Amino acid sequence: VKVGVRTRGCNGLSYTLEYTKSKGDSDEEVVQDGIRIFIEKKAQLTLLGTEMDYVEDKLSSEFVFNNPNIKGTCGCGESFNI
Repeated sequence: VKVGVRTRGCNGLSYTLEYTKSKGDSDEEVVQDGIRIFIEKKAQLTLLGTEMDYVEDKLSSEFVFNNPNIKGTCGCGESFNI
C-alpha cells in the first residue's frame, strides 16, 4: 500500500491509499509486523509521527490516521490542515 496526501476537501488535505507492488524512486518504505507501506515523498513531512491503524466495527472497516501535526479538520472528517 502506498500512502500519500492530496489537496482536497473543504479543509485542505486528504489522505490517499493506493495498491502498489513496487517502491517508487522517491518513496519511503516502512515495514512493521511484516507489512510494507510506501510513503510518497511529498507526503513524508505531513505524515511525520502519524500512526495508521485498521479498525473494524459493526458498521464499517477503515484505516484510521492519528496525525499529531493536524491543526484542524472539517466537520465531515474527510480533510485536514496543518
